[in-house]
Amino acid sequence: QVQLVESGGGLVQTGGSLRLSCAASGRTFSSYIITWFRQTPGKEREFVAGITRSGGSTLYADFAKGRFTISRDNAKNMAGLQMNGLKPEDTAVYYCAARSSALVINSASYPYWGQGTQVTVSS
Repeated sequence: QVQLVESGGGLVQTGGSLRLSCAASGRTFSSYIITWFRQTPGKEREFVAGITRSGGSTLYADFAKGRFTISRDNAKNMAGLQMNGLKPEDTAVYYCAARSSALVINSASYPYWGQGTQVTVSS
């Protein structure tokens, strides 16, 4: 198993930036695909970005391309999501998730989740 803890959320103005972090403990972090999802009340969790075990490949939702950057540091058991150019519609709870096989965008395929961190973008 792997345990995940997100941090770095907060309140930011439109156009601002935030960096989210996902700290992992438990089994070898490098064994897991890491993905960020987000969720707003009444909606399903939405794929944001994912990164492969080595960090060599990434995948982004269309809304995240050019604004968000996912990263990981396997030596530190950490993953991150740099978010620039934030918009009010980015307001959500952001979660990091892990799975041990292929990178997929379906949240139901991820067995390991953090508790989430709130991101609020004011207009």
